Amino acid sequence: MSSLAIDYAHKHQVRFLDELKDLLRIPSVSTLPEHNADTRRAAESLANEYRRIGMENVRLIETAGHPLVYADWLHAPGKPTALLYGHYDVQPPDPLDEWLSPPFEPTERNGNLYARGAVDDKGQTYMQVKALESLLAAEGKLPLNVRVILEGEEEIGGEGIAEFVASRPPELAADFVLVCDTELFADNLPTLCVGLRGMIYTEIEVRGAKTDLHSGMYGGAAPNPFVALAQLIAKLRDESGKILVPGIYDGIVPPSSEELAAWKSLPFDEEHYRQTEVGSKELVGEAGFSVLERTWARPTLDVHGMPGGFIGAGAKTVIPAKALAKVSMRLVPGMTPADAFAKLREYVLAVVPAGVEVDVRLIHSGEPCLIPVDNPYIRAATAALREVWDKETVFIRSGGSIPIVGDFARHLGLPSVMMGFGLPDDNLHAPNEKFKIANFYRGIDSIIRFLETTGESSK
Repeated sequence: MSSLAIDYAHKHQVRFLDELKDLLRIPSVSTLPEHNADTRRAAESLANEYRRIGMENVRLIETAGHPLVYADWLHAPGKPTALLYGHYDVQPPDPLDEWLSPPFEPTERNGNLYARGAVDDKGQTYMQVKALESLLAAEGKLPLNVRVILEGEEEIGGEGIAEFVASRPPELAADFVLVCDTELFADNLPTLCVGLRGMIYTEIEVRGAKTDLHSGMYGGAAPNPFVALAQLIAKLRDESGKILVPGIYDGIVPPSSEELAAWKSLPFDEEHYRQTEVGSKELVGEAGFSVLERTWARPTLDVHGMPGGFIGAGAKTVIPAKALAKVSMRLVPGMTPADAFAKLREYVLAVVPAGVEVDVRLIHSGEPCLIPVDNPYIRAATAALREVWDKETVFIRSGGSIPIVGDFARHLGLPSVMMGFGLPDDNLHAPNEKFKIANFYRGIDSIIRFLETTGESSK
C-alpha cells in the first residue's frame, strides 16, 4: 500500500495529532447553553481548517440551534460525489471526578488519546479532514468530487441537520455518504457497520398535589409522584427485559439466517464483554437471544434519569408535587418512531396510578436503518480496508443510533458507508473517553484509500 497522499499523511502524523488536540480543547458541549459560544468556536475552527487545506465554498449554515459546517471540492467531472458527514459537538463530561485527566485537556496514555470527543466524534471527523488535506497537498486534487456537512447537534437529536436534509438542498447532491462515527468490532479488525437501531427519547412527567407537601402532615393521604412514577416504570418491561407495551414487537424484521451465522463467526467473548466493557455482575436481557442479537436487532427500553424532589445533603421530608423520568426506546427495522411513541404513550396513560396526572412527551427520535452491502461504495470500502489492514472486513450492526443516516436515505436516496475506527472500550459518553492513536492514523490511511479506490473504480 502506497500513494503520495498516504506518504504525506505518514510524514505529518505528529502535526495531525497536535491539531486534533487543539480541537479537543474546545468544550463544544451542545446540550449546555453555557457552552454555546464554545460550540460555535469548534464549528469555526473546522471551517477555517477546510479553507486552509484547499476546500471551497466553505461556510457555516445557520440553524435554529448550532450551525452546520459546509465545504466542497467539485472538480472531478465524470466521477462520483461523496458527502462526508461528521459532528463536532460532544457529550457533557460528567462525572468529572471519574476522569484520570481533565476531559478537555487531551492526554496521551498507553498509546491512547484521552479527552471528551476523542473518538465521538471529533477524532473521527478529523480523520476525514486530514485525509482530504493529504490528497490535496500531495496530488493537488481529489480523486472524486467531495462535499462536507458537519453538525453540532448530533448529541441532542440533530434537529437542525434533519430539517436541512429534509429540504433537499443542492449542497447535499451526492452519490453516497461517508460516515465515520462507528467502531471496529475488535482491535485490528476492519469493520463496516451496515445497520443502526433507531430511537425515541421521551419524558414522562407525573404530577400530584399542587405544591410540595410535608410528608408528616400529608403522607398517607397525598399522592407521591415519585412512588407513582416508580410503579409506572415497573410496568414498562419485565425482569427479563421484555417490553410490556402492547403491540410493540409487531412487524419487527428479524435478521436473516445468513446474518445471524455471520454474527456467530465474529470474535466475540461474552465473558470478556461482561467484565471489560459492561463491568456488571451478570448480563441481562431477553431469553432466547444472543448478546449481539439483543444489542443489535431487538428493541429496548431504558430509563436515563429521574430528576426532581430533594437530592441535596441531609434530609428534607417533602412529598414533591411532580416527578420526571427520561425514558428512551431503541428501535429496529420494521418499527417507526411515530408508531413506537404512540404505543408507549397510550400504554403509559392506561396504567397511571390513582391520584396523579401524567404527560408523555417526545424529545427527539430517529429511524432504524439497514444498508444494502451490494453496492459499489461498500465494495470500494472493503477493498480499501483490506489494503490498509491486510484483513477481510466484517459487517456488523450497531445498537446505537445515528438518526441522520436514515434521513440521508429517506430524503436524498443516499446509501451510507459507515466506516468507523473506535473500539468497544473507548468509553463513548463516559469518563475517560479515548481514541487509540494508531487507529487515528490508520483511519486517515483508510479514508484516503477509500476515496482513491472509489475514484479509480469509476473510470
